[in-house]
Amino acid sequence: MTRIIAVCNQKGGVGKTTTAVNLSAALSMAERRTLLIDADPQGNATQGVGISIGDEATLYEALLEEDPWTPERASGYILKTQLPFLDLVPATHHLAGAEIELVNLDRREVRLKSFIQFIENRYDFILIDCPPSLGLITLNVLVGAKSCLIPIQCEYYALQGLAELLNTIRLTQQSFNPNLQIEGALLTMHQSSTVLSKQVVEEVRTSFHEKVFHSVIPRTIKLAEAPSFGKPILLYDIATPGAVAYMKLAQEVMGLSG
Repeated sequence: MTRIIAVCNQKGGVGKTTTAVNLSAALSMAERRTLLIDADPQGNATQGVGISIGDEATLYEALLEEDPWTPERASGYILKTQLPFLDLVPATHHLAGAEIELVNLDRREVRLKSFIQFIENRYDFILIDCPPSLGLITLNVLVGAKSCLIPIQCEYYALQGLAELLNTIRLTQQSFNPNLQIEGALLTMHQSSTVLSKQVVEEVRTSFHEKVFHSVIPRTIKLAEAPSFGKPILLYDIATPGAVAYMKLAQEVMGLSG
């Protein structure tokens, strides 16, 4: 059964897109058929896997599609990447307009779910990079996903706003997607030498209990550099601690960790 995972946190700069891109890449390098859906109008996940958009159809058009979906029609929104097992549904800044345009459309909350239903059987994993907000696009993602992975940076305001996100997840469960689960909280931008990072780790583990990944993503220059080269960290520098951390995370997500 396809695992559909939303990577979400309405707080920006927490490693959300970095996680969506690099976890997708790590899963694909483990030869798991993986689809990355870029649902962030900044389009950083699209750029992070080396895709430049010209006339290609994007998630913006998919969300506003009025014709009935077919597998063939849905295929027109999927692009190949430089990794054989990784595909992409891209996004550009035009996606921001969907927040307004969706308001007046029928079934506005389930449009992404309707699209995914026609392509999910091709993949082992579908990861969706959410926007850093709690609008209609994020709601579409939560309705279409089966679980949420929440990146939390090891910094002072780490837990700020998480109550709002968790409340949105609960409301989505109550109204649209009762099977939505918390995949887990992922600690990012960790600096083992600082007292602050250690305090945040303790707070997150207290808040999420067993729903915290053992893998911790370190703060490294290589992880920050890789997107500017249009490469996941595993293609940019596979030996860096950030690459090793995402490979370990992929093992956890696949249920192969010890």
